[in-house]
Amino acid sequence: SRLLGLKSHDCHTLMQQLLPVAIRSVLEKPARYAITRLCFFFNAICAKTVDVSKLDKLEEDVVVTLCLLEKYFPPSFFDIMVHLVVHLVREVRLCGPVYFRWMYPFERYMKVLKGYVQNRTRPEGCIAERYIAEEAVEFCTQHLSDVSTVGVPSSQKMGVSKPLSGCTNTEEVLPYIEQHMIHIKAAYPKFRKRTKWLQDKHNSTFIQWLRFKVQSELEEDNNGVSENLRWLAAGPNMAVPLYRNYLIKGIKFNIKAQDDVRTTQNSGVYLLAQTMQVASAKDKNPILSNMGFYGVIQEIWDLDYQKFTIPVFRCDWIDSSGLVVDELGFTLVDLSKIGHRNDQFVLASQVKQIFFVDDPMHRGWSVVLSMPNREYNDVIGDEVLGDVIIECEPFTRGMPNVDTFDELV
Repeated sequence: SRLLGLKSHDCHTLMQQLLPVAIRSVLEKPARYAITRLCFFFNAICAKTVDVSKLDKLEEDVVVTLCLLEKYFPPSFFDIMVHLVVHLVREVRLCGPVYFRWMYPFERYMKVLKGYVQNRTRPEGCIAERYIAEEAVEFCTQHLSDVSTVGVPSSQKMGVSKPLSGCTNTEEVLPYIEQHMIHIKAAYPKFRKRTKWLQDKHNSTFIQWLRFKVQSELEEDNNGVSENLRWLAAGPNMAVPLYRNYLIKGIKFNIKAQDDVRTTQNSGVYLLAQTMQVASAKDKNPILSNMGFYGVIQEIWDLDYQKFTIPVFRCDWIDSSGLVVDELGFTLVDLSKIGHRNDQFVLASQVKQIFFVDDPMHRGWSVVLSMPNREYNDVIGDEVLGDVIIECEPFTRGMPNVDTFDELV
């Protein structure tokens, strides 16, 4: 099959995201590394934030990359457009990030203007009249209340009802977490120095302790218990609705069963959490550090606390034995190795959407790709130029090492 009718933005996305994955099994290592370096370069200069102190190193890297490409491509490949890549870093140094100056949003808006044309003999008049009409309607709707938009679903226009961050992430609950840890250390003095045991005990008893603690405070006069905290302590409704998909922060999540009958994928999630890491089961001195978890959504629950709702995902998390980072910075996961079965739930507001692409080099493994970072206001707004900040997160922060390229086989 061939790729036909690609626009400039399609080629941009293919080069930054899909090309490094597609060539993993079809080219020798030296040629593959050279092309991958070029893809990483465009990932770096198209980022939202650019570290000025690293631009000199980036400029040196792209020169080396073009020299490596000369070893594997014929001279006819190197026209003036390939040479201009060398000057892109200088433009970033002088003018700032690339996404402020590229033409993708304007090309997209030209498609919108072309759709206004109904009379091909007077295209300018059609565009002007349709544009003025839309501006007038939008201006009027700003002064009208209780007006529903036409053609745009309210759930997508306004987003879902504002969910609470969750019990352990609410500022109102944080003082109670500290009090509960003090209570556990006082009740079990022999385990004061066993951090993992204290954390496990806290996780298993905190909810019940919080319920009795809030109830006792409510019996006092002038208590500082807020309404949200009172409903959190009371617990959610036992009748929990399940959804096949959910829209939160402008991003649509699906369960795995929904993705299995579609060609699209919206069930992959990534969570960066602070967790205790131990060397072995006998290690009594765990270390607190940030750790990334990759998973697939199996169920979407919407916990009802009467006054508000909290969406949570039940996920199958990949075990640490099924997670590998290769020499190019690609994260590979084995979706068949499921772990963390005792802690499957996560707040919907805490995860980031990712995608799993089958690795052509290693059977049974998948390459993790992150979705573009888009602001929620740009997603739900009517501003056509809102996609000016589209950016794909780079695979790695640096270039592959070229010191041993001649030794690669």
